[in-house]
Amino acid sequence: MSKQKQAQLKKSVAAFAKSDTKASILQLINTIPPFFLIWFLAYQSLSVSIWLTLPLLVIGSGFVVRIFIIFHDCTHGSFFRNGKANRIIGTITGIITLFAFEKWKRSHAIHHATSSNLDKRGTGDVWVMTVDEYVNASFWGRLAYRLYRNPIVMFGLGPFYLFLLSNRFNRKGAKRKERLNTYVINASVAVIYGLLIWTIGWQAFLMIQLPIIFMAGSLGIWLFYVQHQFEDSYFENEDEWDFVKAAVDGSSYYKLPKIMQWLTGSIGFHHVHHLSPRVPNYHLEKAHESTPPLQQATTITLASSLKSIRFRLYDEANKSFVSFKEVKALLRKRKYGIQMNPGQSSVQDK
Repeated sequence: MSKQKQAQLKKSVAAFAKSDTKASILQLINTIPPFFLIWFLAYQSLSVSIWLTLPLLVIGSGFVVRIFIIFHDCTHGSFFRNGKANRIIGTITGIITLFAFEKWKRSHAIHHATSSNLDKRGTGDVWVMTVDEYVNASFWGRLAYRLYRNPIVMFGLGPFYLFLLSNRFNRKGAKRKERLNTYVINASVAVIYGLLIWTIGWQAFLMIQLPIIFMAGSLGIWLFYVQHQFEDSYFENEDEWDFVKAAVDGSSYYKLPKIMQWLTGSIGFHHVHHLSPRVPNYHLEKAHESTPPLQQATTITLASSLKSIRFRLYDEANKSFVSFKEVKALLRKRKYGIQMNPGQSSVQDK
């Protein structure tokens, strides 16, 4: 795509990068109060049957994801036109979703500025190693990476790491505004959780809140993972990296059933979001439908997205993700001291 076409593409999407106060308020109304109602009904249902509680917990976790998308838009300054309104709503939704607003705002901005850039990995993204890096890594380095990419660790332990550790502590060198925001959110969570435990008991609280937050966290990590980890996803080094190509070719269109699209705040139109982060979630679909070049983005479905589980390493030579199994031959060559030429560490050379 020429620079002129790229500029035109960005200009086309810019028309949707305007928040609609009425739409934002309506989204708050149809998202946050229903979540509290579902939470209350889940508590009431405990005295009837756990089988009545379970579907409510699943639905509640879906609403937490939707609340997170509002939080996410606030970090981009796209939910409201007013910066203060975004900070206030972002902090409130951060309390509900257990995310520190200012801290995540910074790391996520870095993610957008460096997405698919092989030379600028490590902040706000999923850990990706190239085939060369993996083959040449130490035993412990490969083990750490394999554990990180294990679905049980990523989607099972990942939510606990996020909510209990990563989101609760400030990074080293964080500015005062960022540190204070994290403290406010942590204190608010502690007070609210304490009041709930005092009111309904710790057993009932954990039976409701823990599954809701865990399922929401797992789904959130999955969405973030699958929207960049598809077979022919775009990755380049700094000297070849291009922002528009990273957005359109390095982010997928996750085509979900309408109810799931609603609950996930249309974040499946991830290629649109990366091209123009100021487009609020309720305009993403319209931007996609109104811009033909964006409709050429890689489309994945619920069924096809499951294949991404086996995409573990990025093969620079073939410009695609590969599995651990596909690089075994390269590791055997290294183990037995077989000489490999520079750049030979490609699955293509098996």
